[in-house]
Amino acid sequence: MDAGNPTVRSAVEAILFSVDRAVPASRIAEALAAGGHRADEAAITAAIEHLNETYRTTARAFRIEPVAGGFRVMTLPEHAPVLAAFRQARSAGRLTRAALETLAIIAYEQPITRARLEAIRGVACGEVLRTLIERKLITVKGRAEELGRPMLYGTTKQFLDAFGLSSTRDLPTAEELRNADWLGGQP
Repeated sequence: MDAGNPTVRSAVEAILFSVDRAVPASRIAEALAAGGHRADEAAITAAIEHLNETYRTTARAFRIEPVAGGFRVMTLPEHAPVLAAFRQARSAGRLTRAALETLAIIAYEQPITRARLEAIRGVACGEVLRTLIERKLITVKGRAEELGRPMLYGTTKQFLDAFGLSSTRDLPTAEELRNADWLGGQP
């Protein structure tokens, strides 16, 4: 079967709506094969493009985006304020300001040692690092080639997934952050 087949498109859509993280095209193809349908990765990508076009022309609030090496259904950015207001009541799972600051430094500076991170932040980060590791947003990426061989920290695929990024190259630049509306144009 190919991407032009409504059954393949429907199956791809069902898979993506049933998961809460990005799924690689190869994994979707495997699931289709197990369900008796044949589609290669190119057919999966074409099916996703067709679905996104359908979503666009029918003014849906979502689309399928490439995220963290796979695909995921995501709401359109223009709905962010409404979703933020809706989710404000669910603050228990939020990261603290210190955790977000630490995560941002790691995302932009990775791989980074704890000593370097603490020098940038100006405070000890042990507990925050533990929290970020527990939430699987960061991981140990190796050891630095310096005295004591300290651990190097970096972000994970779950970090990319949580923030809707394909890779860390999608992080906003300093200039983009300076000009962001939500910052009020302030540095």
